[in-house]
Amino acid sequence: MYRLHGFCQSGSTYKVALLLRALGHPWQPEFVAFMDGVTRTGEWRTATNEMGEVPVLDDGSRRLTQSGAILTYLARKHGAYGGRSEDEALEILRWLLFDNHKFTSYFASYRFLKAFGPAEPDPAVMGWLRGRLDNAFGIVDAHLKTRAYMVGGEITIADFSLCGYLYYPVEESGYEVAARYPNIGTWLQRIRQAPGWADPYEILPGERLAPRR
Repeated sequence: MYRLHGFCQSGSTYKVALLLRALGHPWQPEFVAFMDGVTRTGEWRTATNEMGEVPVLDDGSRRLTQSGAILTYLARKHGAYGGRSEDEALEILRWLLFDNHKFTSYFASYRFLKAFGPAEPDPAVMGWLRGRLDNAFGIVDAHLKTRAYMVGGEITIADFSLCGYLYYPVEESGYEVAARYPNIGTWLQRIRQAPGWADPYEILPGERLAPRR
């Protein structure tokens, strides 16, 4: 059985959980007290992940970190959601890199600073992030104008990766995705029909927290 280390506010953990549920493979969540700072301790980094991040996936004696690497590993191992050709696999990788570097990166940082950060965020920083995520979301919305999924004609790990932070309550980010980007909104509704789809706060461990601001 897989063990998935993470917590319910982590969209990157949610990406992996969605894939595990779609695969129908048994897995066990392991709570990581990220909000209490456990991942910043030397003990946790030595024992679990030197990068100080979740998700972490244990597959027997093999331990994997970084959501893109984990998604790729699971897709290859189970022969599903990884594309139907080498060209599709490379296109999936292209979007995974874009997601990790820009799409999720800017949005997750913006959401964390607004909803869960320890202090009032700097307006200049928030404005910079907002501009960057506006651009990234616009790229994905335009891409989805003529297709049902990010790559090919069916759902892949590119979709699971890009959607990871977009099912959290809008009050956490203050950023209304579906209204601003109708093609992304339609795509998110389509992903809800994937096998095993569920809300992140229903399937991941930890306490749901009210946004601080």
